[in-house]
Amino acid sequence: MSQTTDKSTRTLPSATPTEAELAEWAALSRDEQVRRYQEMFRHPDCNTFTADTPDDILAAAKQRISARRHG
Repeated sequence: MSQTTDKSTRTLPSATPTEAELAEWAALSRDEQVRRYQEMFRHPDCNTFTADTPDDILAAAKQRISARRHG
């Protein structure tokens, strides 16, 4: 029997992963991690330039996560 990837669980790299997300990511094979990175970087949002620094992007991501948890 072949093993299939659960399409409903789309673990992706995150700037601020939870412990559960870290465990899910670690459970993936290296090939699957690379495939998901490649898929993520093909997204149009990853092909635009910005004046934001990495620190700006991380701060914005943390703010969005905080808003989701508290709002």
